[in-house]
Amino acid sequence: MRERHASQGARRAQEFESFVAGAAGRLLHAATLLTGEAPYDNPRARRLLTLALAHTYASWDRLRGEDPYDRTREYLATRFARGAWHHYGGLLARARPHPDSALAHLGPHERLVLVLRLFEGVGEEQVAALLGVPLERVHTMCDRATATVLHPPRKPAPPAAEPEVAAS
Repeated sequence: MRERHASQGARRAQEFESFVAGAAGRLLHAATLLTGEAPYDNPRARRLLTLALAHTYASWDRLRGEDPYDRTREYLATRFARGAWHHYGGLLARARPHPDSALAHLGPHERLVLVLRLFEGVGEEQVAALLGVPLERVHTMCDRATATVLHPPRKPAPPAAEPEVAAS
């Protein structure tokens, strides 16, 4: 009996390690886009990914044919959304995006919808169901976020220098 459990545990660990080896890079990129951090300095994104992977591993035996990538992405998104919607000053939502990021002008809700829709290719219906918002709201947020990314707000012009007065 112990040998069978040990064998199942080893197989489970090996399957999960293979999944992480193949999916962690893309999931980290998605988490980094969500948090708005720089790709080379992304502690909040790494924490978010670690939580999502831990959740997936804990439910690994119950996936029953479900795609572990989808499960992990769903947890990643809902964990981020929970922080953004319910705890708007929380660790994830409070983070200011990296100023060089194309997503720097978006709020956390718009970043979430845009990352799920455009980067991850999740359908509007799925995003609406995942976030518990009407389909029209997802459509509007995605359109608004896309427009903002394509046409970011202009920075204010620097103040004009005062002309120097020549000494007479």
